[in-house]
Amino acid sequence: MRNPDRTSPKPLYQQISDDIERSIIYGEYPPGSFLPSERKLAEQLGVNRSTVVRAYEELRAKGIVESITGSGTMVSKMTWGAAPSLAPNWRQFVEGGTFAPNLPFIRRVREVLYERKSIINFASGELSSDLFPNETIRELLKTVPFQAHLGYDDPYGYLPLRETLVSFLEKHLHIRTTESSILITSGSQQSLYLITQCLLSPGDAVAVEDPSYCYSLPMFQSAGLRLFRLPVTEDGIEPEDIRSLFRQHRIRMLFLNPNYQNPTGSILHPSKRQALLQIAAELGIPIVEDDPFSLTSFDHEPPPALKSMDIHGSVLYVGSLSKVAASGLRIGWLVAPQSVVKRLADSKQQIDFGLSVVPQWLANEFLRAGHFDEHIRSLRSALSRKQSVMLDALQQELSGLIRYNPVRGGLNLWCQILRDIDDYKLLEESIRRGVVFMPGTVYGSEPGHVRFSFARPFEEEIVPGIRKFAEALHSI
Repeated sequence: MRNPDRTSPKPLYQQISDDIERSIIYGEYPPGSFLPSERKLAEQLGVNRSTVVRAYEELRAKGIVESITGSGTMVSKMTWGAAPSLAPNWRQFVEGGTFAPNLPFIRRVREVLYERKSIINFASGELSSDLFPNETIRELLKTVPFQAHLGYDDPYGYLPLRETLVSFLEKHLHIRTTESSILITSGSQQSLYLITQCLLSPGDAVAVEDPSYCYSLPMFQSAGLRLFRLPVTEDGIEPEDIRSLFRQHRIRMLFLNPNYQNPTGSILHPSKRQALLQIAAELGIPIVEDDPFSLTSFDHEPPPALKSMDIHGSVLYVGSLSKVAASGLRIGWLVAPQSVVKRLADSKQQIDFGLSVVPQWLANEFLRAGHFDEHIRSLRSALSRKQSVMLDALQQELSGLIRYNPVRGGLNLWCQILRDIDDYKLLEESIRRGVVFMPGTVYGSEPGHVRFSFARPFEEEIVPGIRKFAEALHSI
């Protein structure tokens, strides 16, 4: 819904009423659907609640909407008093389907971030805009070869980019592969989606870390998979837990984030890596290694990727530029046996006919011409500095009330609150004060945990953001 024009001679309530009426005519609010609450719409549009109340009164007077006690304001099921509407029952449709919606906490956080642009954002696991390689991308865009092919591209992805990734992965992560074993995807999430949809079947048992980003992904639920937990300690999972889960549940696949794990920031201990790979090979279980953060290592030398140690062909390696360059490029990659890449490429082509060649061309130029090396050095330094600012603020504002371990890479800090709290109340109180974070229960943890992103807010927002969170915590 558009914000009203405060320079227009037309009253604000009339502008809002006309805009809603237009949306109803265009089918954006079908008969029987509910309009936003007066309070919510007032916040969204930045007007007084009384202005929205008057706009709704105008619509009621026309017979376009009606008030339903205890429910809100509903678009009339009659065509403004003429005849019953034969519009589809869209509520029934949107509540159906096989793809599960996001968790309520995630939907609430995203709603707040959309409506309140000024809120301090500790929730989003991405870089702040000043950490993007904006100037480099602008310069590269000036050199786009407009004579380049703009039709459907290779279903495996832009060949020059895959060739560049071969040398890039070996140089930075010691992963040796070929362009035929790489599939370009629209970020890591699409790689995970293709794996769950094409390599697994409903009812299959898979093991995920606990806590884990996987718990926040509805794609696992939508695929009908059974999730079993591998508890994460300060040095990662215990490989022997895999044997136990395999005996009990016939685990078919492992989903792991061994370097700067999301959300805990832990690193799988070197002694556990060989044991993990050996057990997976003995049991014939593939490992999906989701590795968004290795290249952010503050020590400059990332921990070894499981894929770099994989001599059995057990590891499907998932990476992307989202966490280390620019999430908006939507460039990810999957390194896998060629038979797997072929299967997933075929399915991906059915979904989108291939990723746009333009961001792939940009990513290739960014990676191959030395731009990335300069960028990643600057990024590591900035992330380390921002974490230090957050740690100082937590010590100042919440000493004795919260427990955390500093991380050596990644974008997030995992914290445990040292008293019983209601996650929902804490989130709402924080939002009311102007800061938002991601509750730990999103990742399958017990209540009383929070994930703070130190990468997403600007550096000068971190101290006031932690102060606002502390005020919220003290208030409940």
